Amino acid sequence: MDAVMLVGGQGSRLRPLTMSAPKPMLPVAGVPVTAHMLARARDAGITRVVLATSYRAEVFEDYFGDGSAHGLELEYVTETEPLGTGGAIRNVAPKLRGGPDDPIVIFNGDILSGLDIAALVRRHQQTGAAVTLHLTEVGDPRAFGVVPTDADGRVTQFLEKTPDPPTNRINAGCYVFRRSVIDEIPAGRPVSVEREIFPGMLAAGTLVVGYVDSTYWLDLGTPDAFVQGSRDLVTGRIGSSALPGPVGDWLVLPDATVATDAKLGGGSVVGVGAVVGDGATIDGSVIFDGAVIGEGAVVRASVVGAGAVIGAGVALDGVVVGDGARIDPDNELRAGARVFPGAVLGAGAIRFSSDRG
Repeated sequence: MDAVMLVGGQGSRLRPLTMSAPKPMLPVAGVPVTAHMLARARDAGITRVVLATSYRAEVFEDYFGDGSAHGLELEYVTETEPLGTGGAIRNVAPKLRGGPDDPIVIFNGDILSGLDIAALVRRHQQTGAAVTLHLTEVGDPRAFGVVPTDADGRVTQFLEKTPDPPTNRINAGCYVFRRSVIDEIPAGRPVSVEREIFPGMLAAGTLVVGYVDSTYWLDLGTPDAFVQGSRDLVTGRIGSSALPGPVGDWLVLPDATVATDAKLGGGSVVGVGAVVGDGATIDGSVIFDGAVIGEGAVVRASVVGAGAVIGAGVALDGVVVGDGARIDPDNELRAGARVFPGAVLGAGAIRFSSDRG
């Protein structure tokens, strides 16, 4: 069975991390989130995946190659201009195999999900639907488009954000398409499946079915969600056969150096070749490859980019530090601060509390 993974987004909400890599290639629990989703596809019996790329397209093939190291056959199709979700799916159609009635699984590559993919496909085949959508239930659906269904699971509407949604079930970004539906999407222009294709199918009376699976689901689009997803993988809240180490309270990757009196916890990750100095605390944070955390620094619920240097005594809480940035000793950053790649903060330049002296 073929699958398509949509990995063309820039991830602007995650800047400055996505200034050097597209969101689906940022390391979550030690490997790109795309690697976790590819592993889940492989474990569900999918053997071939076409990656629909756009922004920084080259980094995907550089990392995954032909897919053989990941137990898959991979191919790549690159958009020359943004085509939207439907346009990106239609753009890969020439690479798909099989007949018009064969199922094609479509993933958003920046979603972390515990979905039972095989069960989704079975549901699609049992109902004879043209499209089957993974739906997940959320506590507050007002921030999402919602997807009402009837008693048989047939989708009845696609509703944009509303202050009084009729259901808490939302489109979770994974679908099974009948191959012929993909071939019918208009080619060569931007198309949205959510705003154009799916509503058009309902208007035409085409069978679109929802499959509710509310195991684990997280859109990694914000720094808080990015950190949460990494923590959940490390601690085993969601399983992944791509996790490059045992489940536990922290994950330290090869060639990293962690001082014996440093404190790691909360599902933190210390990247390849990173250094954590004497007396430092890393709590619920993601430290990218080659970063340096100085003596006595405290890093909580934060992301420290590749090659960044965090000086002695620095405190970070809910902060994103871009690649190669340097924060000199005795700075204190909190509450969503973002330090852009290569920036330098001199010693004691920023504090969120009164001066220690």
